[in-house]
Amino acid sequence: MISPEALYASPNALAPSYLRFRVGERLLLTGHSHQAWPDCALDGQEEAWLDAATLADEKWERAFAKAERVRQGYAALLGDTRGAIALASNTHELVVRFLSALPLRARPRLVTTDGEFHTVRRQLDRLAEESIEVVKVPHDPATAIAERLVAAADDRTAAVLVSSVLYQNAHRVPNLGAVQQHCQRVGAELLVDAYHAVNVVPVSLEEEGLDDAFVVGGGYKYCQLGEGNAFLRVPPDCRMRPVITGWFAEFGALSAQAAGRVGYADGPERFAGATYDPTSHYRAARVLDFFEDQGLAPAMLREVSQHQVGRLASGFDDLDADPSVVTRDRLVPLASLGGFLALEASRAGDLCRLLHEHGVLSDYRADVLRLGPAPYLSDAQLDATVSALAEAIHSLTP
Repeated sequence: MISPEALYASPNALAPSYLRFRVGERLLLTGHSHQAWPDCALDGQEEAWLDAATLADEKWERAFAKAERVRQGYAALLGDTRGAIALASNTHELVVRFLSALPLRARPRLVTTDGEFHTVRRQLDRLAEESIEVVKVPHDPATAIAERLVAAADDRTAAVLVSSVLYQNAHRVPNLGAVQQHCQRVGAELLVDAYHAVNVVPVSLEEEGLDDAFVVGGGYKYCQLGEGNAFLRVPPDCRMRPVITGWFAEFGALSAQAAGRVGYADGPERFAGATYDPTSHYRAARVLDFFEDQGLAPAMLREVSQHQVGRLASGFDDLDADPSVVTRDRLVPLASLGGFLALEASRAGDLCRLLHEHGVLSDYRADVLRLGPAPYLSDAQLDATVSALAEAIHSLTP
């Protein structure tokens, strides 16, 4: 079992398990977008190939066992004991199936924020072009999002869609349990995007009052599972019938159906798609086991993340940078942030490019530079990142 202190030291105690990503040699500050994969993930890739070569079409029994391991892993990360997990290659597939199951003719109103990730933003914008009423409440400040959503959702609302951690600035969205209660009162569904929370901000659906919510997310970011590992948590006793549906949704005991109606499996499989590449689940199963073996539980990972984001924030503050070049929102406390540090800069793209020239991989969205640490980075590497940032800022300072 690895302690947080062993991850702050040089060399970082986890780094030897990520040799192929060379995490000890590179300053990978894209942890909020694409974390490195532990070397065991490659073993999962190879296992998938060998199963296919050995078993041909009989590989699916083993593939489905890997998928079940992924479902169990996500359920544990969500603190979910009552719902069930549907899997897909990406969140867009699952969000579209969710939207297609809503009674949009009878309740043609969707409520969201103006700070959602592209999966929701673009799809809802397109639906708005087809006369679906899409109401977007302001995302700033995040502390008031729940109140705004409650005010906007009425008995014409089919669903409310909101992130638990905003993808652009890492601000946590509190009081979503109150949104769930309001949705139940008006007959709407609640979909929570937890992509920027799972495995970096501890989640407990029961404690947060979200037992009856849909939750979408994936393993591309903080879970280190790579692509192809999205999930939709489906609340208990769900009987929704997605219009966008694949033949895998027929697996298992079919629920009672009237003649001439398409049938659906019980539980989360009603949101299933069709034939897929199971390699991602082989890889994910290996990584989930690795995290468990190393004791990398959400509470411990949160402690490490807060330490790392705090170190980057204090290091940036010590630079005393010209706020006309780059600054950060110091009114939001560390505990109210997710897993990365957002820096506001009109030339965020130039800062990102200059950091890359200094050996730091980061990213930006519009006028926000995002620095995302990960548990395999040492404090010395974070300090080196701040030093590179100082050089980049100096290059842009008039």
